[in-house]
Amino acid sequence: METTSAGDILILGPVLPEIFLALTGMALLMVGVFTRDPEGDVADQAMAARLVNRLAVGALLVALVLVVAVSPEARVTTLGDMFVLDGYAVFFKVLVLLASMLSLLMSSQYLELVRSARFEYPTLVVFATVGMLMMISANDFLALYIGLELQSLCLYVLATFQREDVRSSEAGLKYFILSSLASGILLYGISLIYGFTGTINFDLLGQVFVGYGGEVPPLGVLTGLMFVLAGLAFKISAVPFHMWTPDVYDGAPTPATAFFSVGPKIAAVALLMRVMMEPFVGLVDQWQQVIVLISIASMLVGAFAAIVQTNIKRLMAYSSIGHVGYALMGLAAGSEAGVRGVMVYMAIYLFMNLGAFACILSMRRRDTMVVGIGDLAGLSKTQPALAAALAIFMFSLAGVPPVAGFFAKLYIFVAAVDAGLFVLAVIGVLSSVVAAYYYLRIVKIMYFDEATQPLDRAVGREVGWVMLGTGVLVLLFFLYPEPLLANAASAATALLGS
Repeated sequence: METTSAGDILILGPVLPEIFLALTGMALLMVGVFTRDPEGDVADQAMAARLVNRLAVGALLVALVLVVAVSPEARVTTLGDMFVLDGYAVFFKVLVLLASMLSLLMSSQYLELVRSARFEYPTLVVFATVGMLMMISANDFLALYIGLELQSLCLYVLATFQREDVRSSEAGLKYFILSSLASGILLYGISLIYGFTGTINFDLLGQVFVGYGGEVPPLGVLTGLMFVLAGLAFKISAVPFHMWTPDVYDGAPTPATAFFSVGPKIAAVALLMRVMMEPFVGLVDQWQQVIVLISIASMLVGAFAAIVQTNIKRLMAYSSIGHVGYALMGLAAGSEAGVRGVMVYMAIYLFMNLGAFACILSMRRRDTMVVGIGDLAGLSKTQPALAAALAIFMFSLAGVPPVAGFFAKLYIFVAAVDAGLFVLAVIGVLSSVVAAYYYLRIVKIMYFDEATQPLDRAVGREVGWVMLGTGVLVLLFFLYPEPLLANAASAATALLGS
């Protein structure tokens, strides 16, 4: 694997986006404090929050430009080989920064409506994004853990941001307790791996495990690997570590739920793939079947548990569990095609999921947010544009051609078949058919049921732009998929060093 020492260039160059965002987050805290009147009313707090939100979106855009600007031609490590920057990291960092920007754009109007607009919200999103960027570039278990916990600490607060709402507080508490347990499991696995190998650096671990030459490694190493896998599976809400997802998605503020469903999930999937395909690639025979079982369980739970849901946020929670199962099919393949398929899948998932949540944020009646699926009845007659947008996203999530979601699943299924995982591919197709029922049921309710209490027509400007942009990308992806496919292929090659 070609590696360029960061000492030959600027040692902090690869970390420039993370440093910029960390400093920006601290600056935003001061801006929020000094622009807000401590004795001001809700409107005064909303004004400060709106200013910080716009600055945060601008900072994330600058960080996106920096990520592209510092993108190296070859793999670069720095900070004592704890931080790595390559094409794979750049690809996922771009997705995470887009997810954070779009999530912030959708949040302002909602938080003002529920009288929870405070400058801390965009600041927390910025700090969470710093953690996610560190996770993606982690080349050492210590860096991995620091990035993971920085992200998690911010997410705990975001989940409980509506302090006066009991359900929001409950969601944050559940997430905090279960996430702390997962972190403990992860740390225990890391300690076992360090105890049996003497290192936590990914490059050195890769050399150690390749040295086994196909032999079964010590039981302690396998046990540590399973604990690490369990801890990371919690972060992507894969079965059987998914139990927190429906309650947190339901109780958290809807913009925070939208953010949870894309940014942290994309970063965690990127981290899981790096951990499995770099330090543990020599043990692929040991972890492949575990990934296959987790993938199957996630797809089935996501397909069948969502059928009975009447709350659209809980339905989207089970939907996200199912989509993680599909993404894990590519990891289970353990090939360059599989990695490329996961990257394409997560990129498309970002836009179709955020688009769906933009539609959910537009579900309002008499200045009150509603989340019942039945509340969408007759939407095609009262708000045809909103109904058409939501239908596009539902078709995409179901994988109906020719929208983008179909191609996302196609690349994953092809990679699984090429790797000889025929049973996994068949189960994936069947679970997609089952999941299509509850996605298409929403379309049926919008277009064929009669509205008893129509939703209000008000759609926020920012939410409308996000809905339009993501809808166009999802609908017309098949016309020009080459840029995404080419970048995903290049990034997959960068990860596997081939």
